[in-house]
This record gives sequence, C-alpha cells and structure tokens, in this order.
Amino acid sequence: MSRHAIVVGSTGQIGRAAVESLLDDGWTVTAVHRGGTPQPRGWARLGVVERRADRAELASVVKETGGSDAIVDTIAYDDADARLLLDLAGDAGSLIVVSSASVYADDAGRTLDSATGPEDFPRFAGPVPETQATLPAGPATYSTKKRLLEIALLNGARAPVTILRPGAIHGPGSSSPREVWPLLRALARRPKVPLAYRGESRFHTTSAPNLGELIRLAAQRPGTRVLNAGDPEPPAVAEIVRTVSATVGHEPELVPIDGAAPPSGAGRTPWSVPRPFVLDMTAAATELGYAPVTTYADAVVDTSAWLRERLAERPWREAFPLLATYYGDSMDDFAAEDELLGAV
Repeated sequence: MSRHAIVVGSTGQIGRAAVESLLDDGWTVTAVHRGGTPQPRGWARLGVVERRADRAELASVVKETGGSDAIVDTIAYDDADARLLLDLAGDAGSLIVVSSASVYADDAGRTLDSATGPEDFPRFAGPVPETQATLPAGPATYSTKKRLLEIALLNGARAPVTILRPGAIHGPGSSSPREVWPLLRALARRPKVPLAYRGESRFHTTSAPNLGELIRLAAQRPGTRVLNAGDPEPPAVAEIVRTVSATVGHEPELVPIDGAAPPSGAGRTPWSVPRPFVLDMTAAATELGYAPVTTYADAVVDTSAWLRERLAERPWREAFPLLATYYGDSMDDFAAEDELLGAV
C-alpha cells in the first residue's frame, strides 16, 4: 500500500524538492500551499492532490485526507506552529520539520543573528555538529523563533519528529534567492567582480534536492532526531560566483579584496562571512544513510534557469522584494564596485 505524505509549503523551494523526492520514492502526496505560487505543471498528472489552504486550515486538510504517514512542514516558524503540528501528531506517522542552521552559537555565545562584523562573528572549531550550543529561544528574531519551534516539537512530540537544520538554501521557488547577486553581474557582463574576504568565505550551501533527499529518508525511517542539512564540499564565494556566471556563459575576473567590504557594500555577497560557517554532515549519513544527490554546481543550473525566467518578466526588486529588504542596493550597485575596483 502506498505511503501518504502531506507537504506544507509545497510550492516553495524546499516544498517542491520534497514533493518530487517523495514522488520518486513511490509516495502519494497532498501538496498544501496558500496559492501565491502556482503548483508546478505535471504534478497533477503524477497524482499529487493540491490543497490551497492556510496553516490554520491544516487540521481540516489532514482530516479530509484521512491522515498521513508523514507531515512535512517546510515553513514552520515558531512555537505556535509547533503546537499546531503537535495537535495533528495523532493523525501522522511522523513529523519532519525544517528549522535553520542559524540557531547555532559558538562556545562564546556568538551567533549569526548578533554578528555585526568580523569581531563578533561566530568562531567554530570546525564543521558544526548538531551537538553544538544554540542561541536562546524567544520571539526576537527569525533564529530565536526557529529555536522556539524546535524546543516545542522535541518536548511535546507524541510521534517521531525529525528536525532539519539547513544552511544557505538554493533552488527554484525561492523568495530570496542569493544567486541573483552573481547572476546580475553575469547577465550585465561585468568584466571584473570584487569579492570581500578575498572570495574565500565559506557559508554552507544547501541545495533543495539534497534537502528533499533528507526529507525522503527521514519519512522512510521515522525517528526523533535533529540533523544538519548541507551540500557536499560547500563552495567558497569565488567558486559560487564562477559557477553561477558559467550558467550564462560568462567568465569574469574575480578581484580579491582583503577583509570586509567597504561601507558601500561593494564586494559583499550574500555568502560573505569573515570565518567559515560549515555544517558537519556525519549524523545524517550515520542515522539515515544519507548521501547527497547533487552538488552545488549541478543544482545551480536549474536555479539559474528559473531565475532568468523570473528576471525576464520583471526587475529583480519586483520579482524578489525580500532581497531588497535583506541586501539593499548592494545587490546591483555597480557604480560602487567600479569605485572600489578603481582603488585597488
């Protein structure tokens, strides 16, 4: 008998990958989303049942479908979302919930949330394991709310709960795709691209297909656990810029800039960090037999194609307003880059 999964947030970058990974493994899928983004063409033909519903209506969806072997929540945010999921646990074989690697704190209590520059950026001894300390839970920030979510789920679970902590997620369907930064420069055929920290920053990337594979394995082997989710051999910034540029046939000269970006933000990418933030993937391999299904370089080809489709329809600020909120003019301030390049 076919196993049934309910995927919440099914049309986002994580949800799409989760649905497709589960389908490939023979699951039947109910895809739940609010309707802001159309469901991919072809899903209905593969038997995906679409339910346009808000989170508050999730209980009704679960009852209509007669329960599920797994509920996958790709957009749960805080303890209120956790309580809703816990109320549904009796109708689900297991829960699989996406959190964030931003919950980690170093041994001195420094976090991504609190970092303002090189001095107070977290300093980890190496790849970060799931046993690393975390920041205090609370309502203040995205990361503290994600920690509230985790604690509520782990303390209140009546069914197996897998919590996944991804890094910098990339894939079609993202509302704030970091890859726009190098893609804009490649499409503009910028001959030189300055990179802060000499382009050596390493902030662990997580491809949506690899996250989808972890979700599939967690659904296949229910258990209560917390696991990191990241790509194999996470690329440095210089490699990311080269790889994304290559998807549109561009090969810019990368200009290494010592230290942080200037106040203008020139040379600061969405992955620019003063010290490595890399995840230890040992537990996922040990507990679930996880092996990545793609690399950053292979996965970003589809991401780039999807981004180009979106950018052909409207300017990046309209297509991805969250990027403007997060990164401001530094996403495409070529004048500031020219000024910086002229000084080096």
